[in-house]
Amino acid sequence: MVRENEPVKPDRGQEPSAGDDANAKVFRPQRILEILAKREVEFILIGGVATALHGAPFLTVDVDIVPALETSNLDRLAAALNDLDALLRDSAQPAGIRLDLDGRTLKKAIPGFGFLRFDTKFGYLDIIYKPAGIQGFGELARSATEEDTGSARIRVASLEDVIRSKQAVGRPRDLEQLPTLRRLLELVEESNKDSAS
Repeated sequence: MVRENEPVKPDRGQEPSAGDDANAKVFRPQRILEILAKREVEFILIGGVATALHGAPFLTVDVDIVPALETSNLDRLAAALNDLDALLRDSAQPAGIRLDLDGRTLKKAIPGFGFLRFDTKFGYLDIIYKPAGIQGFGELARSATEEDTGSARIRVASLEDVIRSKQAVGRPRDLEQLPTLRRLLELVEESNKDSAS
């Protein structure tokens, strides 16, 4: 479950640093998504916020997106990152790195690194090139759904794609979520069958 106004804590197996609690920001995924939508960034939402929008009862501390890689779209993403006061997270520079980003830079960095984590004024934003088990934006776009979050319309990875990615990444916490996500998928499919008849 995504909760607004929750302190952002270290994630992805990172050890907390001495300053983490003192510098913890309030996680506001809705605000991150609003700014991306306002800037008309084309992306697919994946990860914990996507599972929450599908109805899963899990907590998360970041927004995970897979952007379309056209330079004009990445220019809009760079503008959104600036609006979010985004700092690139790096273990060598715990305070983060302020970058002067543009579409050309992101077009090289996203495929080059595969994963970029930004610390924004509203929490973590992860930009992913190819989620585990998925070939990237184009593959996700085929089955993504458009969802209304109340203040923004965004494209969300299908529950099937989220499950496939979590299974492929194989982290213990992702594997622990799979039975619940599969059951949720069964319930959605049963509901769709009932609606069709």
